[in-house]
Formats: sequence, C-alpha cells, structure tokens
Amino acid sequence: MKAVRSMVLVSSDPLSMERGAQEVYNRLLAEIKLFNLQDEISVTMVGDVGRHDATPMLIVYPEAVIYGPVSPEDVHFLVEEHLYKGRIASNLQAPARELTGRIAWIHARKGTLPAEHRVVLERAGIIDPDSIDDYIVHDGYQAIGKVLTEMTPADVIGEIEKSGLRGRGGAGFPTGSKWRFVSKAPGTPKYVICNADESEPGTFKDRLVLEGDPHSILEAMTIAAYAVGATEGYIYVRGEYRLAQERLKTAIHQARTMGLLGEKIFGTDFSFDIHVHSGAGAYICGEETALIESIEGKRGEPRPRPPYPTTHGLWGKPTLVNNVETLANIPAIIRHGASWYRSIGTPSSPGTKVYTIMGNVNATGLIEVPMGITLREVISIYGKGMKNGSNFKLAQTGGSSGSIIPASLQDTPMDFDSFSKAGVALGSGALLICDEDTCVVDLTKVLINFFRFESCGKCSPCRIGNQRSFEVLTDISEGRGKLADLDFLQMLADNMTLLSNCGLGQTAGTPLRDILKYFRAEVEAHIRLKVCPAGVCPMEAKVPAR
Repeated sequence: MKAVRSMVLVSSDPLSMERGAQEVYNRLLAEIKLFNLQDEISVTMVGDVGRHDATPMLIVYPEAVIYGPVSPEDVHFLVEEHLYKGRIASNLQAPARELTGRIAWIHARKGTLPAEHRVVLERAGIIDPDSIDDYIVHDGYQAIGKVLTEMTPADVIGEIEKSGLRGRGGAGFPTGSKWRFVSKAPGTPKYVICNADESEPGTFKDRLVLEGDPHSILEAMTIAAYAVGATEGYIYVRGEYRLAQERLKTAIHQARTMGLLGEKIFGTDFSFDIHVHSGAGAYICGEETALIESIEGKRGEPRPRPPYPTTHGLWGKPTLVNNVETLANIPAIIRHGASWYRSIGTPSSPGTKVYTIMGNVNATGLIEVPMGITLREVISIYGKGMKNGSNFKLAQTGGSSGSIIPASLQDTPMDFDSFSKAGVALGSGALLICDEDTCVVDLTKVLINFFRFESCGKCSPCRIGNQRSFEVLTDISEGRGKLADLDFLQMLADNMTLLSNCGLGQTAGTPLRDILKYFRAEVEAHIRLKVCPAGVCPMEAKVPAR
C-alpha cells in the first residue's frame, strides 16, 4: 500500500448518504486534485462513525480531527485550510460532545469521569499547536520562567523527586533519580534527548502530544537541561510522524524568536537549544542506546550496559533520555508543585497515564486516566463496554512488548507496583482489549512475528529465539504441535529475557510466558485435541511436522 501524508474518511451510513455524503466525497476528490495533492492524500468512505448529530462527517488522520456536518460548499475551504495549509479548520469541527476515545471527549466530560485531571493532555485539542501565543495564554512557559528566576538546579531536581514521577516509556524508573545521576556525572557538554520514536504497534499517545502541544515538550526539555547542566537537546521523532516534526520545528523557531530557546534564555546566563532528528522506521531505535547510536549517524543497535547514558551517552557524554509523556508532566509539576501532583494517582505511582485503547470495545481512541484505575473501569467507562455484548478475555498492554493480562486480573490497579506484584507489566501505553473470539496462540504468533522482523540481529538470543518461537507457534496453530513444545517455548522465553542485549529481546518472551501461565489449557487444546477453541487457527497441517 502506498504511503500517504493524510487520510480522509467520509461517513457513508444511510443518514450521511441521505444528507449528501456522496457529493461531499466527489467534491473532495476534485478539490484534492485541484491542489495537486492526489499523491499525498487518500480519501475513503466508511460506515457509521457513531455521530448522527453531525453527519456527513469527515475524519482527517493523522491529526484525528473530526469535521461535521460538512456540506459540498465547505469542501474547498476544508481542503485548502487543513490538507493544503496544514491548519485545522476549527469552524467546521464537529462539536466536542461525546467524542468518545478522542482527547476532546475527556475535556467535554470534565468532572464527570475519573479522568477529570488532565495533565499530559492539558492543552492538546484546545490550543492552536502552531501558535506560541496561544500556548503562553494557557500558562505556557510559566514553569521555565519560575525555574530560571526562583529555583536552583538542585531545587528543580528535588521537586521532581518529591513528585514521584516515574518514566512513562514502560520501565517506570524514577525520573528525578535519573536527572540527579546526569547532574552529578562528570564531563561536558551534557545533552537532553526526548525519545519520541513511538514505534510500539497500536501506540499513538506521544504523537497526540507532539502534534497538539509541541511547546510543552520544548519547555520541559529546557527545564531538564537547566536541572542537569545540559546545553543542547535532541528530539528523536519517528520518521512517519511528519506533521509532528513540522510542528516541532515551527515551535522551536518561535521559541528562539521570543528568546525562550538559544542564548541567554529569559535574559539569564542559561543557554540551551534543541534540534529535531528524524528516525528511519527502526523499532529498535526506541531503545535509548540504539537511539543515541542513530543520532550519531551509526546503525541503530543497542550498546552494552553499563556504562549507562547518564554517564556515557551521546558522543560519550552524560545524557538524559526521557520519553515524551514523561516530559509532558514536567511543566505542570513545576507550576503546581509536587504535592499537587501526588494528589493524583496512587502513592507509589502518582499522576495520570495516557493510553490508546483499541480492540473489541465500543469506543476506541486516546484516554488520560489517573494511575491506579482498573481494566474493568477502563472498559466499562471509556470503552463503553465490550463490543456486541461479548465477554472480556484478555488485554495486551504496552504494544508488542507488553503483557497479556487475563480477565482474572482486570480489577488489579493499573500502576507500576501493583502490576509488577501481579507478575505483569504496565508497558508504554497501548491497551488491546480482546474478547473470547481471540486465540492466544494466534495473538502471540503475531507479536513474535513482529519481533523477529524488528530484531536488529546483534545478539543471538533475540535473533534466533524469536525465529524459533515463531516456528513453534506456527506448528501449534496448524495442528503439528507437541506437548514438549511448551517446555521449549518456556526455555526460549527465559533465555531471551536473561541473555538478550537490550529491552527488545528481554521483553519478546513476555507474551510466551503469559500464555503458558494464564492460558495453558487453550494452548494444550491446540496440541492434544487439534482444535482451536476460538475457531481462529487453521488446524489442518499443510507441511510435514518437524
């Protein structure tokens, strides 16, 4: 399939068609051709989008902007403003009421749901991301002003430590501790890197922050740089996120023009500048040392650790690497204080967490919820229940590298410590909700297939382990499995976890371990009975057994 810059979906349910959706669609094609955008924009008619109050409706990706009701007369302006000039046509946007699964939905329902605290998505969907003035009006750059005029670097690190903020990239390492390690590390210059290489399948939370509130990341990186003594920063953005890159570059130019980046920020002796670095589509570059290698112009492969980037990072110098969502919390913590932040979430995992929710639920999209919410609450409140009244079977967290959570754990608080005690991982922020029609063997085979292609191949436990795991799972799914394969899969999972060079290989075995622990009977049914309980796997062997 040819890659495009934007995708436009036109509602085509009976009510939309009655109100002129076909004419809107035809007019879209004509206007896109008029602006010579036919190679960059795809237009597709889809079914019912769930908003009968604003049909015909258009949804424009990757921004996920919803327009409606749209008439044929609106199309020229919409194409020129959004698809050609890159500006949201706010006067044509659908009302924010019940935009379930999108950031506007939470704002519209503020105070009625557990997510009444918006921290990371405080401004996303509300301000014009291309306007620094709009950001400043909404309390932007107040935090860095406070830091540079009222606080020492030690004060800043102390405040972040007191807040209890933990890394939102998946590992949950205390952010303040990492900042302190870099600040104490000998050697100059020091660097700050924002890891925006959001390559986990099904995860797009960082994209929404970068596209909807880019100045918050610049402000957070500047605060971090002041705290650790850095003079230069890099934002490593996933190559497919072209709009995010454009908006970050615009934001950097505006900040430099207003003296909020560059030399002598706020008239002080502190100087700091930021560069945008585009990734090339390698999943492995989400690992911080592989990311650093990539910035240096080398092949994206993980480095042996120790030493860690906090002491030997970019070009061998002390480097602070934080995830987008982690950094997005910083300005709010500085403005409101650590005690305010600790009032949200749980004692061990304060604050909120942003998730992308997808799968067999009635409402999918992006949500921001307090740490400690349960899967049951996420499904019933934000997912509006299971699709078609089906039963919840499992949730896969954190993209491919996350855990497979059985229904028995759906009341476990979703925070780092509670999940760790339960033997599962919270992950980076993707929630794939699955019903009883999902086969755990088939799901795991898809995940392992992703890992075997994305492995950099540097270490044999990951390179060979994922390939062999995929082969065994294929045999099991096609009726050629043996009971001895279960012990073999457990051995592969353990070896990848213990012996792999980086997080990719270390977490690749997670889905294998989880299905053997929580769904062993279903896996054994494929072997003993030659049946797939979910009716998904083709159980007729097509090639000789191993």
